[in-house]
This record gives sequence, C-alpha cells and structure tokens, in this order.
Amino acid sequence: MTRPRTAFLFDLDGTLVDSVYQHVLAWKEALDREGIELAVWRIHRKIGMSGGLFTRMLLRETGIEITEERVARLRRWHAEAFSRRAEAGGVRPLPGAHELLAWLTEAGLPWAIATSGRMQTAAHNLQALGVDPAKVPVITRDDVRHAKPDPDLFLAAADRLGVDIQHALVLGDSIWDMLAAQRCRALGVGLLSGGYGQEELEQAGAFRVYDDPADLLHHIDEVAARD
Repeated sequence: MTRPRTAFLFDLDGTLVDSVYQHVLAWKEALDREGIELAVWRIHRKIGMSGGLFTRMLLRETGIEITEERVARLRRWHAEAFSRRAEAGGVRPLPGAHELLAWLTEAGLPWAIATSGRMQTAAHNLQALGVDPAKVPVITRDDVRHAKPDPDLFLAAADRLGVDIQHALVLGDSIWDMLAAQRCRALGVGLLSGGYGQEELEQAGAFRVYDDPADLLHHIDEVAARD
C-alpha cells in the first residue's frame, strides 16, 4: 500500500518572503492618505487576513463609516505603496526559502503557494522568490471567495495539487494561517518570521513552530513524511 505524500501549502508574505513590514508600512501610508489615524502595531496584528476583511476590521476599530468606495480606495493605495517599496528592492526571500523549495522539489514532495494578497501585490514577491505562477500552483485572493482566516485558499491549493487536504501541511507566519489550517483539517506549521510569537501560533493551532524557512529545512524530518 502506497502512503500519500505530504503536500506543503505555503503562505507567501512572512513565510517565504520578508515582506510583512513592507505591507504594514504600505497600509499605514494608505490609511494616513485617507486621514485615518491608526498605530502601526494595530496594523501588524491584522496582516495575513484578506485585504477586504483587514480594511473592514481596521475601520471598525476607528469608528469611521465603512463604504465600498473607501475600502476599494484603501486597497488601491496600499497596492501602490507596496509596489513602490518592492520595486525599490525592499522585498527579499527569507533565509532558506530557495533551499527549502528546492529540497521539496528534489524530494518529489508537492508544494503550492496560497496567499491572501491579490496577484497585483503577490507578483512582486513571486518575482523576488523566483517562482513562476505558470509552473507552480499559486492561489491568490483573486481565485477564491473568502481568504484567511477562512480555509478557501488552502483548500484550492490542495485541489490544484490533486491531494487530500488532510495530507497537507499549512505553513504560515500568522495566527490567521493557523486558524485557516484548523478549519480545513490540515496540520499547521508556524514560522516566527512574520512577527507573531511562538505561543500565539501554538494557541492558534500550530503543532510545530520554527524561526524561518532555513530553520524548518534544518528540521524537515520532523514534518515531512518519508517515502
């Protein structure tokens, strides 16, 4: 009897690419432009969820009226600000990201990327990572009805790989990744490279937590099923 191979479903920002704080600053710029004052730390706590849900939660905290026009405007300004930072060289792969993906490919273990960002912003990170969406399964917010903490992104990624979600690992850096993993009955593996603490990730469902992709690769035997 052949055992199913473990599939790896990666978040992008903060998991494979060092881009979380660039997103935080881009959202801060967009909010300032709209005349909305919000502390940077409050913005960071919501990075990793879908952009639409993110803006609605932020605006709910401020008590400012939420309109579709305002949400669309903030999303557009965030994308513009993030793109400007990315094009200036502010987005780079995290330590070990290239090596981890190369190891999985060499080992014949399927992997895909599932990000809450839309392709407009994800494209910069994919380019920095050297991942071609024409060759690697990449699921973005454009492809699903709901993003994290809903499980749709990871379910779609598993479907694209042709694997059972219960034989997959969800690798992410935020509590929203771990909550989404629980909701689709996948195992969650947390990384500290997005700014959340180990205890936070574990409480959200992570069964293992590592520093970054390099640390995960160093302990890959703890999470990857052997053939």
